Amino acid sequence: MTNTHSATYFEEVASIASKIPTDAIENLVNELAALRERNGRLFFLGVGGSAGNCGHAVNDFRKLCGIESYAPTDNVSELTARTNDEGWSTVFSEWLKVSRANDKDAVFVFSVGGGNLERNVSPNLVEAVKEAKARKLKIFGVVGRDGGFTRQVGDVVVVVPTVAESRVTPHSEAFQAVVWHCLVSHPKLQVMATKW
Repeated sequence: MTNTHSATYFEEVASIASKIPTDAIENLVNELAALRERNGRLFFLGVGGSAGNCGHAVNDFRKLCGIESYAPTDNVSELTARTNDEGWSTVFSEWLKVSRANDKDAVFVFSVGGGNLERNVSPNLVEAVKEAKARKLKIFGVVGRDGGFTRQVGDVVVVVPTVAESRVTPHSEAFQAVVWHCLVSHPKLQVMATKW
């Protein structure tokens, strides 16, 4: 194989795929099935590319799995109003309060770093996870690096293995999609067939 960026990138993808903790993914399946059984809601939280993944995941979990799901980043009006009036760090935690998030519900974090207050990285995710814990929600995640705050306090968190430090972000965001597509196609969760 030629030594090109593309070849290297896909060798890294294969390496990550072989190291993904599938036991954690199976635990997520069981937790999500239990959430659906108790009529709980699933709140997807992420910023940047991960926010885009949240919107896509909401569609898949609602349509394919029959799980009531939401992402605050899908409502740009509320998101920007809260950012402007209250500040960035509380946009998700305040959204959870208005949603009356409770112990039947769960948050699902998509993030490269998982949130880190000391480094001022995704403080809004940290504040939201704190609010969710206070309200006794389950905390799920697919995160990169060391998993940050989400991994520290989460119930079931999949950490995407780092195989190339310079490509942590694209690999983490890509594998968020790989993991959630594994979940929504899992026979314990999928209730609606895909069209193709």
